[in-house]
Amino acid sequence: MNLLSNFLNKSGVLENTSIIEDYGRLFVDGEQIEVGFKIEEDTFIFTNRRLIFIEVRKGDDSGIEYISLPYSNIDSFSVDSKKSFHAHGFLKIWLHGQQSPRIEKEFNKSVDVYAVQKILAGHVIK
Repeated sequence: MNLLSNFLNKSGVLENTSIIEDYGRLFVDGEQIEVGFKIEEDTFIFTNRRLIFIEVRKGDDSGIEYISLPYSNIDSFSVDSKKSFHAHGFLKIWLHGQQSPRIEKEFNKSVDVYAVQKILAGHVIK
């Protein structure tokens, strides 16, 4: 997949074997991993059916939340950065019927936020 070439030299990209080893219980029959990556403690996994976001919470509300976002339920998304097309920025994802973003994640230089939004757009815009 040509979109994935944006990730090949990035340190945040996860090998499919490690994704299956760590998160295999989350996948349904026929679901295929397209790409997964880690930003700090959190993990994004794009499959042929949905986006899975694994959020590690710290502090008083510590724990791990596994968020499954079928592409058909994603209403909109945005990238917010300080400079035009700067790889460091925020990705926000809204679901149908929600006024606030369900996902808000700051990206660092290990993963290009614009490459991620391109993959997301490929699934959401039909």
